[in-house]
Amino acid sequence: MSNVQNMSLEDIMGERFGRYSKYIIQERALPDIRDGLKPVQRRILYSMNKDGNTHDKGFRKSAKSVGNVMGNFHPHGDSSIYDAMVRMSQDWKNRETLIEMHGNNGSMDGDPPAAMRYTEARLAEIAGFLLQDIDKDTVPWAWNFDDTEKEPTVLPAAFPNLLVNGATGISAGYATDIPPHNLAEVINAVIYMIDHPKAKLDKLMEFLPGPDFPTGAIVQGKDEIRKAYETGKGRVVVRSRTEIENLRGGRQQIIATEIPYEVNKAFLVKRIDDIRLNNKIPGIAEVRDESDRDGLRIAVELKKDADAQTILNYLFKYTDLQVNYSFNMVAIDNYTPRQVGIIPMLRSYIAHRKGIIVARSKFDQAKAEKRLHIVEGLIRVISILDDIIALIRASENKADAKENLKVSYNFSEEQAEAIVNLQLYRLTNTDIVTLENEEAELRERITTLKAIIADEATLYRVMKSELREVRRKFAKPRLTELQTETQALEIDLTSLIVEEETYVSVTRGGYLKRTSPRSFSSSQPDEIGKRDDDAVVLVQKAKTTQHLLIFTNLGNLIYRPVHELTDIRWKEIGEHLSQTITHFAAEEQVIYAEIVDEFTDSTYFTVTKSGQAKRLERKTFAPWRTYRSKAVKFAKLKNQDDLVIAVSPIALNDIMLMTYKGYALRFNISEIPILSGKAAGVKAINLKENDSVASAFVLNTESVFLLTQRGSLKRMAAELIPSTSRANRGLQVLRELKNKPHRIFLAGPVHTASGGALDLFSQATETQAASEQLTVISNTGKTYTVILEDLNLSERTSNGSFISDTISDEGVLSASVKETFFK
Repeated sequence: MSNVQNMSLEDIMGERFGRYSKYIIQERALPDIRDGLKPVQRRILYSMNKDGNTHDKGFRKSAKSVGNVMGNFHPHGDSSIYDAMVRMSQDWKNRETLIEMHGNNGSMDGDPPAAMRYTEARLAEIAGFLLQDIDKDTVPWAWNFDDTEKEPTVLPAAFPNLLVNGATGISAGYATDIPPHNLAEVINAVIYMIDHPKAKLDKLMEFLPGPDFPTGAIVQGKDEIRKAYETGKGRVVVRSRTEIENLRGGRQQIIATEIPYEVNKAFLVKRIDDIRLNNKIPGIAEVRDESDRDGLRIAVELKKDADAQTILNYLFKYTDLQVNYSFNMVAIDNYTPRQVGIIPMLRSYIAHRKGIIVARSKFDQAKAEKRLHIVEGLIRVISILDDIIALIRASENKADAKENLKVSYNFSEEQAEAIVNLQLYRLTNTDIVTLENEEAELRERITTLKAIIADEATLYRVMKSELREVRRKFAKPRLTELQTETQALEIDLTSLIVEEETYVSVTRGGYLKRTSPRSFSSSQPDEIGKRDDDAVVLVQKAKTTQHLLIFTNLGNLIYRPVHELTDIRWKEIGEHLSQTITHFAAEEQVIYAEIVDEFTDSTYFTVTKSGQAKRLERKTFAPWRTYRSKAVKFAKLKNQDDLVIAVSPIALNDIMLMTYKGYALRFNISEIPILSGKAAGVKAINLKENDSVASAFVLNTESVFLLTQRGSLKRMAAELIPSTSRANRGLQVLRELKNKPHRIFLAGPVHTASGGALDLFSQATETQAASEQLTVISNTGKTYTVILEDLNLSERTSNGSFISDTISDEGVLSASVKETFFK
């Protein structure tokens, strides 16, 4: 029990997660700033090199290499090791592949590689330069996971692999994205940095101007590259290399021959084809992947008279034909993750190589001095050969001979060992010349190595010479084109929309659709698909080039281009706004919808339940960037109980407001100011306590109707309410009763057939409505209909007449006029 510790869960979790985070940051996901390798990559390269699986020997089963790495150095799953090995062999992921692989190692389409039992691998020649001199005590070593052998903690790295091949990884709290670069350009920058330790970034960028992706393409944005090189963070545009080819018959096709780095080609082709199938942009006839062993080629064939440049710009904007690449250059520097720019990277690499060359030189110097010591002894032996032979023959055994040589001729232990092991053929006259030449070479080599160790300038000359050798051997032309400016994508989608006739419908509950003339004509107008408890707000013949504006009672405006509406049959219910609009409330209702040709200077007026009113300009609601998923505010509500009562387009007419308690106010629309969508508006009517606006409408008729909550209905002349000014109380239009007083449920203008009123369905079918009809549903579910035009005119203070003998006891549940659409 003495080992039991009382610790809080918080402390235990914090300590354990801290250790785990430290491990995965340092030992898994992030590359080392010196050799640019993650631990699993370094272990794969070292293990394959240790096993002799190098470029100058035959290929070996990948499973064998993976097994050796897993058994000796990397105590994780074989799939993680094999995945890392495969990635190092993929020439579309690495600028310089470090592993050569026979067999299926995946593809740009995201195809998985063959299982490791089927593929064969070996180190690429350039990988040998990462491992060069590893056997000369050049790098620190650590025990492996079971303390059976040691592994390097970093590779000598004879070229700057971190920048050449880049890196990507996600760790706890850190992520890295370092793009690949051109080997020759990186080496040129390193050499310049060696000669000019205080070099400025702009000068270094003359040698290293930007990334060089293995997939080529075009990188735009020099300023962003400079920012990334300076701070470690930045974002550039990577655009596919495309051209527009002419075909027979006046048609064209877009050809992509290079795509952005790490873009899945198959997904890209499918995305472009989905755009064609869904008719997101008209003009695309066919999409083909024509890639073969000669290279990548994606063909987008266009219809006749299609605007190729606009379609290409659309594909750049809405597909991975163009992407943003974000630099996030994080690497492990001195056991710590750091976000670094180019200059710290190059300095760390130069310091690393300096340590490698010094350690290698010391190793070679000690080896050369040891050999020189023996050569000096052998030269001396040849000058007294007869005496030495006599002494050895007189000795009892090898140990005695060695001891006699040390005592009689003052040879060292190493020299005596070499002498007694000397083969007879080495005693020829020519051998002395060989030994003397070797002695001279050794002395010269030791002098050179001492100079490298002692003199920094000599060391840097060696470093530059070795870098130039790598450049000479492996340099390749740049693949990625760099462009200084980022080109803005200007897309005039209206020029691409094919103008077609259609029928658009919107319901109060928020369902909308467009229907082909064929589907509309094959159905009766009143067969429109909708829920039983829903009502139609708009049905109108429209063109696909027009725009739909939808206003809701919560003050939200929703915009849809007509061509983007879901094209479905007339009898289907349609798409609900909540499927695309992220914050469409369950109780939210559409109160007005309109189809417009353009966002001109037309104005609307709005009135809320709390009596706030304002005018709005349509041009302020021109399509916004996130219109597909977000609405914009056109009215600011006073509180949670407030609602928008009315929205209507206006001319310079009077408007009339009627309140719940039976007050009517009439004034000219010019008294209401034009305000922004976020403004609350001005006071339209002076409400009594616990009163609210029940209806508001543009007064463009000679009479109005009122329906009370008890089912009483009347029609009165509009002139009974004279025009005054806003913010007044208004005149009473109901007579107050002590018991069961009437309250306005619904009010509105009465349009007559001679006035040319059009109901929704007749608007759609372009015929005049015979008359307007009020439909009332009682609380008991009974339905009553009244022709408004047939009602006699009543006095201003009259309470009207009940629409049935029983309606007063039943009460009104809902009421609607057969919807009218004003132009």
